[in-house]
Amino acid sequence: MADLFMLAALGVLISMAGALWRAWRGPGRADRMMSAQLIGAGGVGLAVLIAAAREEPAILDVALVLALLAAFAALAFVKTVTVQGAGDPESEEDPAP
Repeated sequence: MADLFMLAALGVLISMAGALWRAWRGPGRADRMMSAQLIGAGGVGLAVLIAAAREEPAILDVALVLALLAAFAALAFVKTVTVQGAGDPESEEDPAP
């Protein structure tokens, strides 16, 4: 069964290589960010598959941290791309009536 997990991990690694190529050659910032998200998701999948193949639950902790980092990276990207004034309307200071 471990061989099957490692074979699946190889497939995920090949997918991550394609995403890395897209991040390098992507025409726009959004394309690069999407490929970075794919690399993050692939890294999580790769860590989970390796944890299952080697029967080491500690690697699952690495996968959880990687998933959190990928989510925060997406939030940081959205924060840098959004236009001023497009955020939360309640955060803007308006005088009370």
